[in-house]
Amino acid sequence: MNDMSKSQTVAEPVSEQNAVQNAVQNTGHNLGQSFDVKRARADFPILSREVYGKPLIFLDSGASAQKPQCVIDCMTQVMEEEYANVHRGVYYLSQRATSRYEAVRGNIARFINAPSENNIVFTRGGTEAINLVAASWGRTNLTAGDEIIISTMEHHANIVPWQMLRDELGITWKIAPIDDDGNFLMDRFADLLGPRTKLVAVTHVSNVLGTVLPIREITRLAHEHGALVLVDGCQGITHMPIDVAELDVDFYVFSGHKLYGPTGIGALYGRAEILAKMPPYQGGGDMIKSVSFEKTVYQDPPLRFEAGTPAIVETIGLGAAIDYLRDLDMAAIEKYEAELTSYAQNQLEAMAGVTVYGRARNKHSIISFLVDDVHAHDVGTIVDRAGVAVRVGHHCAQPLMQRFEVPAMVRCSIGLYNTKEDIDALVAAVKGAQELFS
Repeated sequence: MNDMSKSQTVAEPVSEQNAVQNAVQNTGHNLGQSFDVKRARADFPILSREVYGKPLIFLDSGASAQKPQCVIDCMTQVMEEEYANVHRGVYYLSQRATSRYEAVRGNIARFINAPSENNIVFTRGGTEAINLVAASWGRTNLTAGDEIIISTMEHHANIVPWQMLRDELGITWKIAPIDDDGNFLMDRFADLLGPRTKLVAVTHVSNVLGTVLPIREITRLAHEHGALVLVDGCQGITHMPIDVAELDVDFYVFSGHKLYGPTGIGALYGRAEILAKMPPYQGGGDMIKSVSFEKTVYQDPPLRFEAGTPAIVETIGLGAAIDYLRDLDMAAIEKYEAELTSYAQNQLEAMAGVTVYGRARNKHSIISFLVDDVHAHDVGTIVDRAGVAVRVGHHCAQPLMQRFEVPAMVRCSIGLYNTKEDIDALVAAVKGAQELFS
């Protein structure tokens, strides 16, 4: 913890075309709308390794995505050549680190079309961002009898903070349902809205079913009832272009490690007028203008919500990941992954003895399934021996498992580096599991 306030001057400022981008530009990608997956795969060194003597097939990007070489190089370079604490020092290294660190705030704002870098709060990830909103905005604005609406598909990170607030303040929550195919039921959601609705907190893309929620329409209806909208974008921002202005959301959160960046860093987008009225989430250094034993004066947002020494190297690494994705073109990634998702869905649905969960009209990048008479964990273990990494379990979505009356599912989650051959390898491995238990 440090006592110095943020420095007012920065030596050698970093422009938009900053040093973080250099590693990205050196990859040579200028793919536009045509996505070259072979070239993209070459950027991820871990994909060249083998497990159990077989090529690694990584189909668990929904849990945490692999890292391109430019992110690895960027973080290494910062630690080797430019590391220092930020916002505190007047010396060169501190000023340089501060420039690169703060440049990422603007980079994120441009990536999601936020009005200003001051709309972007750095957090440890999407989970902390939701907890920040619950602890700061929630405790300030909610009273007994107020209502929060979430969906059946939520990750535990978008359930537990509101449940804690419910138990503490006596607020009410309502659950927006889905149908058996995983479609979000807009008419049923609309019926839940009322004069006591204060917040709608929903996922952008289900981390189990892949369902893409109609966020713009959800936001329109919520705002008509005077409610705010928080979107858990951890599975959305990785797979499609995000425009918070067009979505008209009040809060949007995401984690860096699902976005091909490092762990321990994420972001909260918030409307400026809402952030300005929210009290600090934590106290400590860097979130203050002045401190005395009688009174503390807090910084304006976003620094008000960023107490203590931040994840400096990780934040700069996230900036490199965003530059990498922008270079590849998010629209091209979305189109490619949508085609691959459709292929994977069709391949798995065609298999006898396999039940696929999630056939929503609009879904993306995630396919969950079960194999008859084979426990999900056994499927995962056998598939792993074929070199294929998938996730098994409740996927931090136990209420959704209860909705489908199963304890666990096998999940294939697609990243930009996956191919049809990867899906074929998964299908062959699942067939091997079926044969072993037949």
